[in-house]
Amino acid sequence: MQEGKGPQGLSETEAAARLKAEGPNLLPQPDKRTVFRIAFDVVREPMFGLLLGAGVIYLILGDHEEALILLCFASLSISIAVIQETRSERVIEALRDLTSPRALVIRDGHAKRIAGRDVVRGDIVMLAEGDRVPADMRMISASELLVDESLLTGESAPVRKIASSREVEVVRPGGEDLPFVFSGTLLVHGQGTGEVVATGPLSEIGKIGTALGGIETEEPPLRAQTGSLVRGFAIIGGLLASAVVVLYALTRHDWLGGLLAGIAISMSMLPEEIPLVLTVFMVMGSWRISRARVLTRRASAIETLGATTVLCTDKTGTLTQNRMTVAELRVGDFVYHMDGEEVPAPLKRLLDLGVLASAQEPFDPMEKAFHALATPDGDWTLEQGFGLSSELLAVTQIWKAPDRPGYIIAAKGAPEAIAKLCKLPEEEVAAIHRSVDDMAAKGMRVLGLAEGEHDGPMPSSPFDLSVRFAGLVGLADPLRPEAKQAVRECRAAGIRVAMITGDYPATARSIAEEAGLDVGDVLTGAEIDQLDDKALREHVRHATVFARILPEQKLRIVQALKANNEIVAMTGDGVNDAPALKAAHIGIAMGGRGTDVAREAAAIVLLDDDFASMVKTVRLGRRIYDNIRKAMGYILAVHVPIAGVAIVPLIFGGPLILTPIHIAFLEMVIDPVCSVVFEAEEEEPNVMSRKPRDRNSPLFSSSLVVWSLVQGFLALGVIMASYALALSRGMSEPEVRAVTFVTLVLTNISLIFANRSFSTSLLGALRAHNRALWLEMAAVGAVLAVTLFWPPARDLFRFGPLHADDLAVAALGGIGTLVVLELLKPFWRSRLTA
Repeated sequence: MQEGKGPQGLSETEAAARLKAEGPNLLPQPDKRTVFRIAFDVVREPMFGLLLGAGVIYLILGDHEEALILLCFASLSISIAVIQETRSERVIEALRDLTSPRALVIRDGHAKRIAGRDVVRGDIVMLAEGDRVPADMRMISASELLVDESLLTGESAPVRKIASSREVEVVRPGGEDLPFVFSGTLLVHGQGTGEVVATGPLSEIGKIGTALGGIETEEPPLRAQTGSLVRGFAIIGGLLASAVVVLYALTRHDWLGGLLAGIAISMSMLPEEIPLVLTVFMVMGSWRISRARVLTRRASAIETLGATTVLCTDKTGTLTQNRMTVAELRVGDFVYHMDGEEVPAPLKRLLDLGVLASAQEPFDPMEKAFHALATPDGDWTLEQGFGLSSELLAVTQIWKAPDRPGYIIAAKGAPEAIAKLCKLPEEEVAAIHRSVDDMAAKGMRVLGLAEGEHDGPMPSSPFDLSVRFAGLVGLADPLRPEAKQAVRECRAAGIRVAMITGDYPATARSIAEEAGLDVGDVLTGAEIDQLDDKALREHVRHATVFARILPEQKLRIVQALKANNEIVAMTGDGVNDAPALKAAHIGIAMGGRGTDVAREAAAIVLLDDDFASMVKTVRLGRRIYDNIRKAMGYILAVHVPIAGVAIVPLIFGGPLILTPIHIAFLEMVIDPVCSVVFEAEEEEPNVMSRKPRDRNSPLFSSSLVVWSLVQGFLALGVIMASYALALSRGMSEPEVRAVTFVTLVLTNISLIFANRSFSTSLLGALRAHNRALWLEMAAVGAVLAVTLFWPPARDLFRFGPLHADDLAVAALGGIGTLVVLELLKPFWRSRLTA
C-alpha cells in the first residue's frame, strides 16, 4: 500500500488533483457531426444531387409543377437520411451510463458516497452485495465475495474473488480466486473493499468502448450498387440529353424546344424511383420483421439478411437460457437426470441440503437453482455459518432443525473441498473425481454436498464438524427449447452457425453438440493468440466452436470471417459482445437480457430473446431482397419504353409524345407506386432451400438486365406500333399522344404482372395474395380516366378525345405484351431464381 492510500483513503485535495489530471471516470465523448454537416454529406450523394439539380432546372424554366414534385421528393429523401444518421449511434452514451454508478469511497478517513464519474485511481471503495462496481479495483479485503462478470465475459455463473495484500499485475475478467473486480460488474454475494487501479477509458469496459469508437460501419452493398447504377444512368442520360438538344436544334431550328426535349430525356433516364423504392422497402421490411418480434435499428441490415453465410452466436443467453438449473444428481453409482418428473425421495435430500447450504435470500444463480426446486419442511433456524475461504472452497451452515434435538449440518462447494471436509480416503476421492470429470464433459458445473449432525457447542472451524459425503449435483445453463430447430433451419438455408463463448471448451462442445452444430475442433482463445491474422482466416473457414474467447478475440474472429468474404451475422447480449456486434455485417442483440450497449451496437434486436426469431428474420430478409430485385428489374424495364417514346419520334420527325409533365406523371406517380406493389409480394417457394447469394453478386445480374431489356424493348415495340397505327389513321397530334400514352400505361401494367414472380406462372402469380396490387390497379385506372375524360386535366396533358376502338387498340397492346412475356419467361426462370 503506497503512502496516502491506507485506511484513510485519498484526501479530497489529492482526489481532486487526480480527477483534473486523469479525467472523470467516464468514456470519452466522440465528436459528433452537426445536422448541417450530415445534411451536406447527404446532398453530396449522386441520387439526391441529381434530384435537386433537376428540380432547380425546372424551376428556372418555369415548369413549376415538375419542379415542385421533384424538390418535395428530394427534400423528403434528405430528411429521412438526416434523421437516420443523427439517430444511428448511441453506443458510447450507453457505456457512459453503465460505467458511472454511485460509489461509497473513503476520503480523509471518512466514508462518503460520490458519483461514479468522480471516482479516481487510488480511491478506496467499499462494496456490498448488490452493488455495481464503479471502476476496476484490486480487492484489499473480501468476505465470501462472488461477482457476476457476465457483462464482460458472457458467462452466467458468478466467480469467487479473494483479497490481496500486495500489488499484483492486473489480469483479465473471468476465472476464480482472483483479487480484481471490474467496472460494470455486479456483486451477487459478500462484501469487500478495493483500491481503484483503472478508471474511464483505461478500465476493461472502457477498452471495449474505445474499440467501438474505432470500428467503421461498412456501407451497405445495395446502397453502393444502386449508387453506381444512378451514376451510370446520370451519365447515359446526360449524353443522350446533349445529343437530343443538338439534334432537335439542327432538325427543327428551335434551341429552346431542344433544351426542353433534352430535359425530358434526362428525366426519362433519371431513376428517381430507386431511392423511394428502397426507402419504402426498408420501412415496410422493418414493419414486417417487427411482427416476428424483431426490431430493426438500421434498415440497411434488411438487405444483407438474405446474403448471410455465417451466424456467430454467443452461448449464454442466446443458445442457452442464461439461468442455472439442476441438471443431474449423483449418489454413489446412481445417476439421476433431471427431466421434470418428481425427484425420488433419496435424491430429494440432496436438493434440500443445497437449500440449507445456500443463502436464505440468494443472489447466486446456483443457489437460486436449489431454491427453485426444494423447500425443506418445517421452521429451520440458522445457528452458525462458515463461508468460502482460501482454505476451504465450500459453504457450511449449521441449522436448528424443527421438532428434533441437536443441529443439522449442510455443506456445499467444490467437490474436492467437500471431500476434504468429509476426510474421505483416496480411493473414494478418486471415484468422485471420475464422476466430476464425466459431468464436466457434459458442460455442467459440479458441486459436492455433505451432511451431518452436531450436538455440542458451536465450533470455530468447519473442520471441527463431523460430516459425510452426500452426493454430487450438476448444474447447467439449459439450451433454449427452440434452439435446435433454429440451428437446423439455418443449416438448411446454407448458413453456417458458429458458437463464440467465454466458457470452457468441454462446456462449449457439449452445448454445441446438443444444439446441433457441426462440431469439429474447438478453437480456444489461447490458441487464437498464437495465430496471426492470415492463419486465423484459415482456421475460421471450418471452425464452428470458439471457447474461452475474450472480447477483442470475438472481434478478430468476426473480422477474419469478413476477410474470407463471408457475410457475418453476430448475436450477443453483453457489453463484451458490442465491438463484434458493430463490426459484423449484421449485429443481432438480445432485447430482453441484452445490455443497452449491445442493443445500441446492433443492427437488429430480438425483442423476445427467441433464437428462432432469427430464422424468421432471415426468411423475411430473403423475401424482401427478392422483391427488391423484382422492383428494380421492373424499373429498368419500364425506363426503356419511356425513354424510347421520348426519343423515337424526335429521330423520325413525328409529333412528340412525352413532355416533362408526362414524364413527371409517369415517374413520380405511376412508376414509384407500381414499384411499391412488389414489396407486398409473397416469398418465392425456394426462399429457404437455396444457398445464400454471393456477396459480390450484383443486384442487377446479367440475366436480370437481359430480361428487363427484353421486356422494355418488347413494350417499346408495342407502343411504337400503336403510335404508327394512330398516325396512319390520320389522327390529330393530341389524339396520337393520348392513344400512345394510354398504351404506354397499359404496357407498364403488363410489366408489373410479368415481374410479380420469377418462379411461377401468371396464373400462380394471380392466385398469390397481394391486396396492394389491386388497390394500385384501381388507383391507376382512376387517375388515367381523369386525365382522359376531365377537360382541365386533358388540356394540361394535351390529350385529344379517344373512342372505344382507340382504347381497344391500347388494351390489346397491353394484353399482347403480357402474353408474349409469359411465353418467354421460362427461358430465364432458372437464372432469375438461383
